[in-house]
Amino acid sequence: MTTGIDFGTTNSVAAQWNGEYVEVLELGGQGLDADWERPGFELLYPSVVGTSSLRSGALFGWEAKLRSEQAVEACKRMLREEPLVTIGGRRFAATTAAAGVFRSMAVAAEEEAATEITEAVITVPANATGAARFRTREAARAAGITVKTLLNEPTAAAIAYAHAVEEDGEFLVFDWGGGTMDATLLLHEDGFFDEKASRGVNRLGGLEIDARLRRMVLDRAPARRAWSESEQRQFGLDLERNKILLSSQESVRITTPDGVAVEIGQDEFSAEIQDLISRALDPVEACLEQARIDPRDLTAVLMIGGSSQIPAVREAVAEALDCELVAPELCDPMTAVAEGAAITAAAMDGELKSIIRVVNTHALGTVTKDRHGNRAFSALIDRNQRLPQQRTKSYQPSKDGVRRLTVEVWEGDPDRPVDHPDNVKLTELVLDYPQRSQAEDGVFDLEYTYSKEGLLTVKATLQKTGEVVLDGEVRVFGDSTVPPEIEEELKALFALRSAERTAPRPTHPQRSTAAPSDGRYDGTPRPKTAPPSPAVLASLPRKSAPATGQQSAALVVDGSNLAWNGRPPRAAGGRPSFLALQAAVKSLRFKNPDRDIHVVVDATLRHDVAPEERPLVEEAIAAGTVVQPPAGTEGRGDALVISIAEEIGGVIVSNDNFAPFQKAHPWLLDVGRVLGATQSQGVWVFNPRRPNPAVTGRRH
Repeated sequence: MTTGIDFGTTNSVAAQWNGEYVEVLELGGQGLDADWERPGFELLYPSVVGTSSLRSGALFGWEAKLRSEQAVEACKRMLREEPLVTIGGRRFAATTAAAGVFRSMAVAAEEEAATEITEAVITVPANATGAARFRTREAARAAGITVKTLLNEPTAAAIAYAHAVEEDGEFLVFDWGGGTMDATLLLHEDGFFDEKASRGVNRLGGLEIDARLRRMVLDRAPARRAWSESEQRQFGLDLERNKILLSSQESVRITTPDGVAVEIGQDEFSAEIQDLISRALDPVEACLEQARIDPRDLTAVLMIGGSSQIPAVREAVAEALDCELVAPELCDPMTAVAEGAAITAAAMDGELKSIIRVVNTHALGTVTKDRHGNRAFSALIDRNQRLPQQRTKSYQPSKDGVRRLTVEVWEGDPDRPVDHPDNVKLTELVLDYPQRSQAEDGVFDLEYTYSKEGLLTVKATLQKTGEVVLDGEVRVFGDSTVPPEIEEELKALFALRSAERTAPRPTHPQRSTAAPSDGRYDGTPRPKTAPPSPAVLASLPRKSAPATGQQSAALVVDGSNLAWNGRPPRAAGGRPSFLALQAAVKSLRFKNPDRDIHVVVDATLRHDVAPEERPLVEEAIAAGTVVQPPAGTEGRGDALVISIAEEIGGVIVSNDNFAPFQKAHPWLLDVGRVLGATQSQGVWVFNPRRPNPAVTGRRH
């Protein structure tokens, strides 16, 4: 089944045409935490690669975003220049990181959505450079995905909207996501989509808006100390989450790693980003001017991307164009691009009658010099040409006796000076003459072939002899060296092993008791012992029944699960009870005096309990009687519960099924690894239980 993939700066989305309608795939949604659960977020797959000391191997998607101590975000934006990134202490090309995201999405589709992603229409920003387009295709190819075509994101969104409402006319797409701002004007008529104008701003998106919010907070609460890398990551996540909340709330409270809370109002936040909004409107005006379209003649204005949903942004666009914007319900700002890509894939496969016209958004050509040394952009393939496209122009050396020429391959706007920022040199190719000759004998035909997949090949043929003196695919861009073998790097990325894990310390003061050699407790006090060393922990059996025996194995308490035991659901206004959790732990200690007890709670528990219980939670965390996932690693406690139990061969106390983790940790289903907890009129009872095996449902 052909897929449409919106490969985004912040989030990616995959969708498929199932024969009747577009289905957006839910990939990796089990990695979402309670404080990140918002409508539609289960359909998003963060474009993040990271590592955590609590888990081996690279993490992707929500797992990487919320549970990484070190992470590479916005790898899509990096594809413009192809920098190297550090993951797990090793250097990788940005293309490899992007390939990891594609591969992990394909794996998640197979394991969670019972479908395959083997070929896809993949979207790119309307003003993406040729280098970025090439690297996007290479990343997908390395991940085992055949790219049917590269489709501009605004065009994909317009396709999704036109398919839903069956409307012809002039569409303006305002596409403001995590990394770029693009405005595109399209004409839709009888199933044809033509891009009439497109303008954009690189490095203007949600990341820049996050930076403004960060500045607002730090202006009021400057850092009092140096923050660790994980604290910096958690603070960044808090900023992003609260920025999202400010679109629906009048104010938010953001706490710095120093523990200082700052309140930010929606109005003051809107005022702070007004200059960014003004910059985002510039491409809109340029598009309308280029196409000579009056805003009143627009059929629809589509707002795409997370940043476009900020109330101040929607108000500014509506005011500037003096029109009513298409409602998010008719064109989902987060999934429309992937939906349009899936519709395009279905049309290319003949499943739909729509005819999608794929065009290039930049002119492609070379640079020439006149006799005075002045440089000019010479276009071979003009912008907005239907792909595939092939064009040839003739060129002559500027002097006699030339043995070698450097052919510069450029893309951009030939109407602007060569050194204008809109013009980018992709690479330099060398043309070797078989022998020195007069300039008129060195005339050659330069041929550019641009495929719908975004590949550019360059060929030079001598007019006099017909000899081909240059022929190859443009694979190297700018000043970068030859790209590494992405497939080999990708294998290394998935084979990463985290650095040696440190032993988890006891999560509360333990009883100082001595046990005789036969393992029975005789009530004799004994001194406290230090936590076992990493070497000792490494020697413990893992993923099997506790080697120390169930009577003396440590207990790892899923604190948030027990705190909700017997409470009304959240939807009915229920709250977890920390006092109930304390009573459960007290009962466990009384019944199991010879066991260490570790208590883990979610990072959100102190916000979920009743206000009067919040100080108790914070005091327990400060005292170390309970722990929550470290900042920047585990945003949800169940993964940390499993990790601790695995390390020390402990028994988990929880009523949770741990379904998302059973495949990676099959020992969860072993007899004796889990105790259930039941509260009856204040009395806690703990009995062995075996979680029900997770069942993967197939989609129909």
